[in-house]
Amino acid sequence: MVNIEIDGKKIHAREGSMVIEAADDAGINIPRFCYHKKLSIAANCRMCLVEVEKAAKPLPACATPVTDGMKVFTRSAKAVAAQKGVMEFLLINHPLDCPICDQGGECELQDVALTYGSDVSKYAESKRVLPSKDFGPLIGGDMTRCIHCTRCVRFGIEIAGVYEMGSIGRGEHMEIGTFVQQSLSSELSGNIIDLCPVGALTSKPFRYVARAWELVQRDSIAPHDCVGSNIHVHVKRDRVVRVVPRENEEINETWLSDRDRFSYEGLNSAERVQAPMIKVEGEWQETDWETALHRAVDGLKQVGSDDIGALASPVSTLEELYLLQKLMREIGCGNIDHRLKQTDFSDQEEAPGFPWLGQAIGDLERNDAVLLIGADVSRDQPIIGHRLRKAALSGGKISSVSPANFSYHFPQLASRVSTNMLEELVAIAKALLGKSAKTAPEGFAALSKSVEVADLHSQIAESLLNGQSASVLMGEAAINDTQFSAIRSIATLIAELSDSRPGYLPAGGNGAGAWQAGALPHRKAGGRPASVNGKNIAQMLDSDMKAYLLLNTEPEADCVGAARETMEKAQFVVSLTPYSSDAVMAYADVILPISPFTETSGTFVNAEGRWQSFEGVVPPLGDSRPAWKVLRVLGNLFNCDGFDFIESSEVLAELSTEVGDTRADNTISWRCPESLGSAVEYGKPPAYAGDGIVRRAESLQAVARTRV
Repeated sequence: MVNIEIDGKKIHAREGSMVIEAADDAGINIPRFCYHKKLSIAANCRMCLVEVEKAAKPLPACATPVTDGMKVFTRSAKAVAAQKGVMEFLLINHPLDCPICDQGGECELQDVALTYGSDVSKYAESKRVLPSKDFGPLIGGDMTRCIHCTRCVRFGIEIAGVYEMGSIGRGEHMEIGTFVQQSLSSELSGNIIDLCPVGALTSKPFRYVARAWELVQRDSIAPHDCVGSNIHVHVKRDRVVRVVPRENEEINETWLSDRDRFSYEGLNSAERVQAPMIKVEGEWQETDWETALHRAVDGLKQVGSDDIGALASPVSTLEELYLLQKLMREIGCGNIDHRLKQTDFSDQEEAPGFPWLGQAIGDLERNDAVLLIGADVSRDQPIIGHRLRKAALSGGKISSVSPANFSYHFPQLASRVSTNMLEELVAIAKALLGKSAKTAPEGFAALSKSVEVADLHSQIAESLLNGQSASVLMGEAAINDTQFSAIRSIATLIAELSDSRPGYLPAGGNGAGAWQAGALPHRKAGGRPASVNGKNIAQMLDSDMKAYLLLNTEPEADCVGAARETMEKAQFVVSLTPYSSDAVMAYADVILPISPFTETSGTFVNAEGRWQSFEGVVPPLGDSRPAWKVLRVLGNLFNCDGFDFIESSEVLAELSTEVGDTRADNTISWRCPESLGSAVEYGKPPAYAGDGIVRRAESLQAVARTRV
């Protein structure tokens, strides 16, 4: 620490930090445009000029390191004159668009100009005008407003890892844009909207929707991936009109994926169901809740508990999933599952208590060796991809084994693309055994006899062995592989041989929570074994159950195989869903409209096992209701005990007592695969199709049509 003085205030500052950082820590404001705490220092806007004792001229606070005994003056006549001079130059070409600019009311240039700008401009020449640029369906580019701070350029290079924006030209001919005239491709591209200090880069879906002062800001949790990013939801007249990141250094820092940022459009979809509906002689009729609920209960009772299958989406809240499994088990049915795309369940009895990352999300960037198995992190969990990029840039050696060519936005030590991931993993394990003193487990020698170890396998093995903090992470492509049990067994062996942490990246915003809530055929809440195992998702769809109860699930899009045909053959289908679709209208008999995450209170459990509760930010649309309330009433109509909850917090409290510690051991007992399996063609899922909300976000779907 060094001792400095800013505006007469004595401050202890970190050695090596910049003046602007010391000032921020002390609560002293210095105007800035190009500086951002998460980006490299550019010092090109010059707005942060300050006077430093014994310095010949004002210095940029963002690029001036603190020294012991330094005296800084941010409000002296010399400093203010320099800052006003810079502001005058910045305003020379800036248009008077404030009345029509979406940034109006939250514009950094407006705020600083109010203090440092002049009432009258000395500039009498014509202002520079640039054409608007098309950055794709998500971001609007009004480049006449650009002040060349280069925050967007640095973000792409340093954070997103996609070098697609830059500055072209010099002086008054300088422009910011893409090198090739095309849409931005990064899954984190929307963050440049927040970074832009002016109205040059704005949200296209939010364009002309509202002014900042018309919005009410409420906190929530993003439901679309296992990160559980913290978000601010902006509401206008009980309608969600914008989502921006809420800073949380332990989870998403200051960033947000495009999926979490723009999916709110799906909340306002024309397909939202606003009243209960029942099918009468093949025709749909809107009805009241009492009629619809009794119709649902009567239909399920006629079928019998053994022939009912309950399918739940991992974007459902902890409370909803807990009540669904409790209802099913109270009526004598164990057929419940949330693993909608999984196909191999042969080792589910030995699976860990719940699939979690094996470490805190923030610790990922401190890993010095990582093996990704079937994990398309840049697409499925962009914030995880960002953390791994930080690890790679710090010297971490990241390798991958995947069934397709995933686009990672960070440097890799080695990458192996194979439709038989199991064989590649066996080769890595064999290489580890050759480099360590540990002995092979029973059956492995015979299994690996025909496997050849290539240089790439040896490189991966060596990186894991040499790593002081190493991880082996299984992603959605691995979890949904037809050989998942064998993949998990070998991946766990690799972790044991290299003293690495095994971990999972489950699907959805509550994939980990669904295990804890007991939305499984073989385990109750808290991981307790079920007295009698029910049918898993594959068995339910293959055995043609007579009735299905769907929670936040659209089987035709969320499940594998001919799920829609299975639903249409069922005798009775009850769908608890926020949305209608041609498919749902074809196979369902009762539609109970439920509220998405913005209209209900609830809890999500992210990949690190963190429970994050939230409140609804807008009232339920029309006559829709929170799913936990619907399930509570269904429990009452079935005469089940323990369904007398008044608040969702009571449901959470009951579950908490059953779950206890939210951490789990990801290691499993060794089970030698019977064979190396065979190549399985991998069908890469379409972009932005993970859940019903995202599938109805028009701007994201416009982006998806441009990507494979």
